[in-house]
Amino acid sequence: MMIRAEPLTAAAFAPFGAVLEPPAEPGRRYFDALLVNRRAGAQASLSIAQLEPLAPLPLVATMLERHEFSSQSFLPLTPARYLVIVAPAAADGGPDPAGVRAFVAAGGQGISYHAGTWHHGMTVLDAPASFAIVMFRDGGAGDEEFVTLPAPITVHVPDDEPRSPR
Repeated sequence: MMIRAEPLTAAAFAPFGAVLEPPAEPGRRYFDALLVNRRAGAQASLSIAQLEPLAPLPLVATMLERHEFSSQSFLPLTPARYLVIVAPAAADGGPDPAGVRAFVAAGGQGISYHAGTWHHGMTVLDAPASFAIVMFRDGGAGDEEFVTLPAPITVHVPDDEPRSPR
């Protein structure tokens, strides 16, 4: 299966989560309602990840993950485009490969996955980037679940040529 990534917009991403962007005017935007914890014993988790860009493109996705009981938010600390790959749940609760979508996020856009949203691991495109990650964890198996897709999904990013690692 092959899909083409589209620009990340709030409307297109709404079934899977929310796009986190600064307010248009000076001030502060709160996203408290996006932070979801479905387990009484889970604690807030804040981490920072440093990622290298993917090379070469296209990306071939073979696995997806979800955090069934927690939202998961990514806030870019360094500006770099990144790829967001999501899938709705199938009737059996696993990911539905037919509904996979891919988005290209601008360096100033963060995302917050709804609890239980199937997604691919974070993939930066142009330059090394770091992200603050907020979620809830209790150390159990419900913190994260990984599944192998029945067939790989190739994700093309418009206007990108394959490149070598930096």
